[in-house]
Amino acid sequence: MASITVLGGCGTVGSTAVKTLAQGDWFSEIIIGDINITRAKEIIDSIGSDRVTAKTVDVTDPQSIRDAIRGSEIVLNCTGPFYKYVKTILGTVIDSGIDYVDICDDVDVTMDILDMDDSAKASGITALIGMGSSPGTTNLLAKFASDNLLDSTESIDIYHAHGGEPVEGEGVIGHRFHCMSIDIPMFLDGELKTVKFFDKEGIELQEEVDFYKLGKGIRVYPYPHPEQVTIPRHIKTRRVTNKGTVLPAEYYDLIKDMCRLGLSSREPIDVKGQEVIPYDFAIAYILRQREVILEKTGFGLQKGCVKVVVKGKKDGKHQEYVFSIASEGQALGEGTGIPAAMGAILLSQGKIKGKGVLPPEGAVDPMDFFSLLPEVVTLGERDGKSFEGVLVENIDEHGNVTIIDTSEFLGI
Repeated sequence: MASITVLGGCGTVGSTAVKTLAQGDWFSEIIIGDINITRAKEIIDSIGSDRVTAKTVDVTDPQSIRDAIRGSEIVLNCTGPFYKYVKTILGTVIDSGIDYVDICDDVDVTMDILDMDDSAKASGITALIGMGSSPGTTNLLAKFASDNLLDSTESIDIYHAHGGEPVEGEGVIGHRFHCMSIDIPMFLDGELKTVKFFDKEGIELQEEVDFYKLGKGIRVYPYPHPEQVTIPRHIKTRRVTNKGTVLPAEYYDLIKDMCRLGLSSREPIDVKGQEVIPYDFAIAYILRQREVILEKTGFGLQKGCVKVVVKGKKDGKHQEYVFSIASEGQALGEGTGIPAAMGAILLSQGKIKGKGVLPPEGAVDPMDFFSLLPEVVTLGERDGKSFEGVLVENIDEHGNVTIIDTSEFLGI
């Protein structure tokens, strides 16, 4: 069996990945690589397995990364924000000749790490990037529909909504500011274009979407995720979009308003003789108001849903497939950390054979992924949490909706 190092293994996503990997015998050693060694030891104690160990690592220091991953066959990188750290980490892993998986969801840096493809091939490694929920599971659902259910694919639209997580930190809010401030790619009419969140083109892409288990008419907004960039490279289609939101709507509106008003700026301003950084004020205010909004709206347990809509033709007739993955009581860490762990497992099993820097749809057989799912996830209700698998709906050319038994083709 192989050894794996999980960088950022103390974080919400990383710790979930570690616990997922530890529940089976896929790896002989699971190393938590993190700067917080005290937290790492707490996680190890909670797992209670001598196969899980820890190493201190500073992901800004290539030598520290090299020392932490030495001897491992696979590195799973869960260290965010990825626009800050992923290039240093992936470059060091490539130089070390070790296979790699990450959950990178920052589209701007995804373009940069895709350019490391030649270096990864020269090193003889596989670098599976964006292997989380969105991107990750979304890519594989789109790939499955395109390859197995349709003769031709016209469009792939990805939606996500979530909220109510027990804890939200500065990094999460900062990442949302980042997503609202950068160019957002959308693959429209067969071309990769960019829009701005607050500009006319971005506003026109907003829409109201029905989400399984969450409700109807939930407004979603353009999101700068990698699917719009990577999917058209591997699936022939005319459109790939990604839109999402954070619930409740009042909370997301607050974040949007702060960003639109320029309060995400880190440039200090003088307020009555005192230097104030707008970003620091905005973060503190948002986090305080979050608790007020959650209580006022009676939001309840954390919940979320990812939805992938694939349209095309089969036997000359229009067909639409809608995949929905909903959960209640489960955090984002589980929705992202579990697919990441599964990507590492598939890589260790030799089921991902391509070399270079590859997104999920360019490297993973969807059937391998979905066949593995029952081994790592318990479907249904457990410990106050629910994950019901994948709901699949087929909409035919007449608008008739049929719910498909996923055991027929996904095996779950």
